[in-house]
Amino acid sequence: MTTYNIVLVDDHLLIAKAIANVISEFPNYKVLYEAEHGKALMEKFNNPKNIPHIVLLDISMPVMDGFATAEWLQKNHPKVHVLVLSMQDDEYSLIRMLKYGVKGYLLKNIHPWELQVALDTLIDKGHFYSEWLTSKIMLSTSGDPFVKGTNEFALTDRELDFLKLCCSELTYKEISEKMNCSARTVEGYRDTLFKKLDLKTRVGLVMYAIKSGKCTF
Repeated sequence: MTTYNIVLVDDHLLIAKAIANVISEFPNYKVLYEAEHGKALMEKFNNPKNIPHIVLLDISMPVMDGFATAEWLQKNHPKVHVLVLSMQDDEYSLIRMLKYGVKGYLLKNIHPWELQVALDTLIDKGHFYSEWLTSKIMLSTSGDPFVKGTNEFALTDRELDFLKLCCSELTYKEISEKMNCSARTVEGYRDTLFKKLDLKTRVGLVMYAIKSGKCTF
């Protein structure tokens, strides 16, 4: 029976230890170690024996936060599955983590059995979309957000530029400044894309961009 190694990256050591104790009760999983931030994780990864199957990653941390850590893992260790475990449920945190290739996003108020389901699904399918995340994304689109649509409309160059900037952390006002146009014009690009792609929110636009390959990060 295969044992899957997990590393916890969380600056709250007491919480990390508690999570490690919970995972120790799950069959097929072993916590290799805990790291206080991304920099500590990078140092550990210098030894190949310390590279796990799964990194369970918090967002708010000193020295090197979860965003920077997820980006580093995506570039340097793309085969490692990254599962976010955080208290942050805002749209921008979700967008940034999806951009950095995380395989799932959990909130810390979940029950232990939900964590086990997440880990099992991650190993089995390569990703895990929690009920919270799925419902948030489904509010963004009328179709399946994880499957590329078959009846896409051609996007103009300016619409593609706007779509790429939507995948950043910029506000709509900052996007208008970047594109050298008015806020009303940017709202027009947004509304046109919503109509063309049958989407409802910025999260939906980002999911479309990621899954269709319209944006490269």
